Amino acid sequence: MINNNARAEIIVNGLVQGVGFRYYVVKQAVRLKLTGFVQNLYTGEVLTIVEGEKILIDELFKLIKLGPANSQVKNAKITWSEFKNEFDSFEVKF
Repeated sequence: MINNNARAEIIVNGLVQGVGFRYYVVKQAVRLKLTGFVQNLYTGEVLTIVEGEKILIDELFKLIKLGPANSQVKNAKITWSEFKNEFDSFEVKF
C-alpha cells in the first residue's frame, strides 16, 4: 500500500473570526480522520495545520474554502510539506 500522507498549512482570510469557523474546521477534520490544529491569528486570518492522507486534506481544503454558514472566505492558500506525524488529534489552538 502506498503511503499518501502529507502535511499542509492552510491560511484563510475574510469574515472567518467570530463565526464558528474554527469549530467548523475541527468538525470536518475529525470526520475526515485528519490530525492537527486550527487557530485564529492576530491578522484576522485563520491558520490550519493538518496532517493525514493527501486526498482527505484536499477535501478539507475544499470545505474550508466554503466555510460555515455565517463566514465569508475571501482567500484560501494551501502550502504542502512533508508528513511529520506530529499530532494525535485535531483541536482548536488558542
